[in-house]
Amino acid sequence: MKYIIAIIQPDRVDEVLGLLTEKDIHLVTVTNVLGRGRQKGIAEVYRSHKEAGNLLRKVKLEIAVNDEYVQPAVDAIVKGARTGQVGDGKLFVLDLAECIRIRTGETGGVAIG
Repeated sequence: MKYIIAIIQPDRVDEVLGLLTEKDIHLVTVTNVLGRGRQKGIAEVYRSHKEAGNLLRKVKLEIAVNDEYVQPAVDAIVKGARTGQVGDGKLFVLDLAECIRIRTGETGGVAIG
């Protein structure tokens, strides 16, 4: 089991979610976040508003997957999020020690779904 965290541009979310759905990956948590990377003080235009360069709007996707879904998930996220510009984001793949479905008490890969 793996835990995938992706930090991407807000305008790429629909594309990424669509590609994940095509790969039969539906269980995703999406959070609006602020952060900064290599672009540091570069101002960004988001929905016709110029944003200050200190913290930029990003979206964090969190996905728990069984091992056979790791590569399809990574491929979908990279394909959907990539624009070729600075600030496309980051993708982290972590080992997931345990998953427990609270409602049923199921554990492991079965609990992921």
